[in-house]
Amino acid sequence: MPDQIRAIRRAILSVSDKSGLVDFAKALAKHGTELVSTGGTKRTLADAGLKVSDVSDLTGFPEMMDGRVKTLHPNVHGGILAIRDNKDHATSMKAHAIQPIDLVVVNLYPFEETVAKGASYDDCIENIDIGGPAMVRGAAKNHGDVAIVVDTADYEELLREIAEHGGTTLAFRKRLAAKAYARTAAYDAAISNWFANELKNDAPAWRSFGGKLVEKLRYGENPHQIAASYKGGEPRAGVLSARQLQGKELSYNNLNDTDAAYECVAEFDAKRSAAVVIVKHANPCGVAEGETLLGAYQKALACDPVSAFGGIIATNRPLDADAANAMVEIFTEVIIAPGASDEAIKIVGAKKNLRLLLTDALPDPRAKGLTFKSIAGGLLVQSRDNAVADDLELKVVTKRAPTKAELEDLRFAFRVAKHVKSNTIIYAKNRTTVGIGAGQMSRVDSARIAARKAEDAAKTAGLDTPLTKGSVVASDAFFPFADGLLSAIEAGATAVIQPGGSIRDDEVIEAADKAGIAMVFTGVRHFRH
Repeated sequence: MPDQIRAIRRAILSVSDKSGLVDFAKALAKHGTELVSTGGTKRTLADAGLKVSDVSDLTGFPEMMDGRVKTLHPNVHGGILAIRDNKDHATSMKAHAIQPIDLVVVNLYPFEETVAKGASYDDCIENIDIGGPAMVRGAAKNHGDVAIVVDTADYEELLREIAEHGGTTLAFRKRLAAKAYARTAAYDAAISNWFANELKNDAPAWRSFGGKLVEKLRYGENPHQIAASYKGGEPRAGVLSARQLQGKELSYNNLNDTDAAYECVAEFDAKRSAAVVIVKHANPCGVAEGETLLGAYQKALACDPVSAFGGIIATNRPLDADAANAMVEIFTEVIIAPGASDEAIKIVGAKKNLRLLLTDALPDPRAKGLTFKSIAGGLLVQSRDNAVADDLELKVVTKRAPTKAELEDLRFAFRVAKHVKSNTIIYAKNRTTVGIGAGQMSRVDSARIAARKAEDAAKTAGLDTPLTKGSVVASDAFFPFADGLLSAIEAGATAVIQPGGSIRDDEVIEAADKAGIAMVFTGVRHFRH
């Protein structure tokens, strides 16, 4: 046919996701397409009154072994893989009575969904599709003649192709083939990562990750970079599963910062207290707990009101009207919360440029999982930092032990330190950050910057004394020298939490004892790069 348009005379349909299937198949039938199907898909089509052949009519074999074997046959794969204008292929088809298949419609067994539900090992194995990926890959390889559909979202465009051209164009088939290979790659990645987890293999010989497009973004971190968001891996409550109630689309930086804010606020048990995190450039600039979200927000904002402008706000409880009224008083990019009252939604709705994201849950800070980042030539993969301050056994290493109030603030500060770029110093008082030093090459510089920001915040609030006086301090890693600790003591800290483990721990402990402050070791480091 001219322009490499291929008519669709015969189609094989075998889908687990049957949404839109019947209407799609009816439209194909109206265009004269012969329908061939399998198992539950065939029953769905037949029950809708469609004329549909069983795949066993092609193969001469019944489905067997609980459906494990049904499409793995030369009459199926020969019909898919045969190059139509290849004389040898045509001769083979004629000799073996193989009929061409022009369209393959397959969405795979729901392996990812089965794993997400916490199914048993055997159930997960049974939901590994074999025949489906084989047909998908075969049709994608032979896209010069065959169209492959793996996504229900492509039904409509395929029907438009038929209506406009009498068949599918090569350009369209190429796009379908590319999507098909990406789908099987993501599918196999999910299976291989599940196996690695089941076998407790921390470093499998081959590692891959896949995802499904959520949205093509306007640009990346900077306008000259392209970007898109993808959903993949283990299911986790957060920005990609949130419902956006209003505002323009989220940017790359919005998504990154909102994820950082929501992961941080999840460290604070909503049953114990309300908590609010304000993030700017992926770093918390204010974190606080309180009896109410309003109280927590006001304290968090006071930590660094300058940086909070244009930031991201995350809450650990559903957003209420009192908190919403306060939050809309300054320019904010995004608010993310596990729900919101109707009144709060209305209040935020009056700010058309403010995005409100609602989720059904908080991410579990204790959950296992993988994180990865690209480096030249490959990937760095590691397990998620799921150490939680509440679970750590703290070791008092100084002559003075922390008071009950100090101990509460120490755990609070260490929760925050986990989510701040290294080197990290956190000053906290009354379960509120009062100074944050992030991302410095020297730990002593982080201590000094955090103290200086606390001084600036005190001036803004009209206070005579910075809130670092009488605060506690958290360090994400050990103090390599006593100088960083001395800077914290100079700022007014009375208790310290740090991992310990330096060859100069004795020197640091001696400095703490000399100043009469308390110090505890966690044995856990929270580097974040």
